[in-house]
Amino acid sequence: MNTTSNIDVKSFGKVGVLFGGRSAEREVSLMSGSGVLAALRSRGVDAHPFDPGQRSLAELAAEKFDRVFVALHGRFGEDGSMQGALEQLGIPYTGSGVMACALGMDKVYTKLIWLMKGLPTPKYAVLDGASDLDLVAAELGLPLIVKPPHEGSTIGITKVGEASAFRAAYDIAAGLDDSVMAEEFITGREFTVAVLGQGASARALPVVEIVAPAGNYDYQNKYFTDDTRYFCPAVLDPATSAEMERIALAAYRAIGCEGWGRVDVLLRASDNKQFLLEVNTSPGMTGHSLVPMAARAVGLAYEDLCVEILASASLKMSKGRG
Repeated sequence: MNTTSNIDVKSFGKVGVLFGGRSAEREVSLMSGSGVLAALRSRGVDAHPFDPGQRSLAELAAEKFDRVFVALHGRFGEDGSMQGALEQLGIPYTGSGVMACALGMDKVYTKLIWLMKGLPTPKYAVLDGASDLDLVAAELGLPLIVKPPHEGSTIGITKVGEASAFRAAYDIAAGLDDSVMAEEFITGREFTVAVLGQGASARALPVVEIVAPAGNYDYQNKYFTDDTRYFCPAVLDPATSAEMERIALAAYRAIGCEGWGRVDVLLRASDNKQFLLEVNTSPGMTGHSLVPMAARAVGLAYEDLCVEILASASLKMSKGRG
């Protein structure tokens, strides 16, 4: 399914690919952005690299890009801050706007919105230095997950199997973030759903199942090993797959996502109940990444996926203004 054959890439003008940045996910972003840059150039796009971790916003403005592909991950690129700068500079950009990026980057606020919309997500607690960790462990049960809610790529995440290990896990997360989240551990299967588009026209790509070594889908197993297995389309009965796509689209729309994104879902082993884990507003585009994998399953090549995403670039905050 090549949906990009009618796109005039010359109409994009001068395109910047933003990657690298200053977050803990810089290394992954460099891989994503390098792939996107090569893909766009292979399709005839006048694409140029720009690393906001090494160059200033003044230099970004001076480049006079007609639009940019945001391939930044984590803070300062996926959290709404770069999107706000691009709005100020009047440069159309790919992906979600300021508010959706800020919400999607904050796992606590993401959960609050999903719960308000009646969407399923694991139980959680927000922690600080004065929290009674024994009480939290009793309420959420063991094992549980401890994570910094503003990081991505599983950075700073610890699975706590015994109450005695809770404090050390808290300290790891607190060293990376100004708040810490503890979350109910769901025993079951892990999936992700890539989404393209926005609003009522947003569409889900085939569900991907992730089977990591010993169930540990950590930073290393995500990006740097070939030990993790992926199944796309996932082996699910049609009703379960349809429901997973439905709640993923609902989760994406609830946050106000645009352009593209990815929603992670857990399927509990005991009763096949589904739980939304998080939404990624600037997913990875590396050789191990899941959005390109899902696109390939419907015949959309990596290069054409990049062109389709780039074609959706816009100024979000200016919509509806006279």
